Amino acid sequence: MSISRQQLQQAFDALLQPERFKDYGPNGLQVEGRPEVARIVSGVTASRALIEAAIAHRADAIFVHHGLFWRGQDGRITGWMKERLRLLLAHDINLFAYHLPLDAHPEVGNNAQLGRVMGWQADQRFGEQDLGFCAAASFDGAQPLADHVAAALGRAVTLVPAGAPGHPPRGLVHGRSARLL
Repeated sequence: MSISRQQLQQAFDALLQPERFKDYGPNGLQVEGRPEVARIVSGVTASRALIEAAIAHRADAIFVHHGLFWRGQDGRITGWMKERLRLLLAHDINLFAYHLPLDAHPEVGNNAQLGRVMGWQADQRFGEQDLGFCAAASFDGAQPLADHVAAALGRAVTLVPAGAPGHPPRGLVHGRSARLL
């Protein structure tokens, strides 16, 4: 069973609505590969390792959060960029990338999924382009929140206290969006 590249992009665009966002790079199809897609590999970044994994798994498309192209980057095709593009083109693999639309999506987005792992349900959006999400949580300060995050993720967290005493944090963002807090 397969889907056309165009139908797949239309489905991604309908779900993630990239036209709503002013982003740092192009969302959607970044590199065109074969016209029919039967197998997709996904990852965070269009790294060489992910592209090689897609080749090994005979994928027709790669879906990532961080694509290859960003506003303001050096436009020359040399070094790592040349190698990644060479692999994609030689194996006729489509590369789909969605950055801010994937951060902000209320169901499948990165913030929503992280909130779900934490046991939180978003009740409000905040920040530029509604990238952040707020949830009702009952933590008595930043340290209990940090402890909860560490337990939920199974790893240490770095706590940077901010805000007024007596006002527990309730915003969730990641990446560069942390400047919104």
